[in-house]
Amino acid sequence: MYSLSDFDFHLPPELIAQMPLAQRSASRLLHVDGVALYDRAFADIVDLLSPGDLLVFNDTRVLKARFFGAKETGGKVEVLVERVLDGRNVHAQVRASKTPQPGSRIRLADAFEVTVGERAGEFFTLHFPSDVFDLIEAHGRLPLPPYIAHDADAIDEQRYQTVYAKEPGAVAAPTAGLHFDQPLLDRLRERGVNFAYVTLHVGAGTFQPVRSENLAEHKMHTEWYTMPAATVDAVRATKAAGGRVVAVGTTSMRALESASQGGALQPGSGDTALFITPGYAFRTVDRLVTNFHLPKSTLLMLVSAFAGYAEIRAAYAHAIERRYRFFSYGDAMLLTRKD
Repeated sequence: MYSLSDFDFHLPPELIAQMPLAQRSASRLLHVDGVALYDRAFADIVDLLSPGDLLVFNDTRVLKARFFGAKETGGKVEVLVERVLDGRNVHAQVRASKTPQPGSRIRLADAFEVTVGERAGEFFTLHFPSDVFDLIEAHGRLPLPPYIAHDADAIDEQRYQTVYAKEPGAVAAPTAGLHFDQPLLDRLRERGVNFAYVTLHVGAGTFQPVRSENLAEHKMHTEWYTMPAATVDAVRATKAAGGRVVAVGTTSMRALESASQGGALQPGSGDTALFITPGYAFRTVDRLVTNFHLPKSTLLMLVSAFAGYAEIRAAYAHAIERRYRFFSYGDAMLLTRKD
C-alpha cells in the first residue's frame, strides 16, 4: 500500500515553467518506454504514434473565471467560478474576511452584482443578473495556476487554451493539449492518426494537494464530463483494428476511464470523482501524453498507476537532472500502460 509521502519529491523552483515557449510544439518530450527513457522533442510524437492510433483530446475551454470585487459593506472579495450550473447560476469559491450571507450582494469587477445563494459544500451558489458566459468573458480574468507568479496577460489568454478548445466550462487548462499546434495536428492526420474528443471541465480542485497520509481518506474533487457516442465508436473501432487509444492529458484519461466503469466504454455525461492510484485496472487507455505534475498530487498518483510507480520515480528524477520544465507551461511525457 502506498501512502502520501511515497509521492513526494524535491523540485528546484527554477524548473517551474512561468511562461509558454514561443512555439507550442517546441517543448521537450520524455518518452518513457518501460525502464528506458528517451529525450525527444515534442514534435517527435508524430513518429511515436502509428497509423490507426486514436488521440483523444479534451475540448473544454477555460473560462475567465476569476473576479475581484466588494461586498455591500465594502469588504474586498475574490471569487473563482468553479462550475457553471446554468445560464444564470454558478458554484464559486469566495474569499473574504467574513463569510458572505445568503441574500447578500457582491459587486464584481465594478461592473455587475451577483446575489449570494445557498452553500454547496465548500462553494457558494452565486446568481448572476444575466448570461453567465457573457459576463465571465467580458469582465473576468483568466485563472492561472497558483504556481505561476504573474497575472494573466494577453499571451496567457491565447496560450493557456488549447487550439481545439470548444466547450466553455473549465477553470484550468487540460495542459497536455497545450503542446499541439495546427501544423502538428495536420502532420498527425497525414500519418493516419485519428482524433476523437471528450469534454471534462477541469476544476480548481486539480491543484489541491492530498493532505491525508492514508490515501483511502482522501476525498476526490468532482468534475463534469461528457463522453460522446462518436468517441465511443472511434475507441471501439480503434481497438478492433489493433490500434492504440492515446489519452491527451490526465483529464481525457479520467473521462475515458470514468465512462468505462461498467466494464466497457459507454456514452453519457455526469460527475466523476474517480481517484486513480497504483493498483487501478485500466479499461480503455493504452498510452498517455501528459505534463509533469506536482508532488503529492492525485495526478502524480494517476501516472504512477498507469506507467508504474518505480518507472515514474525514475522518469521524474531523470527530468529534474536534465532540466525539463515542469507543470502547466512545461514539457511533456509519453507513457505506455504497464500491465
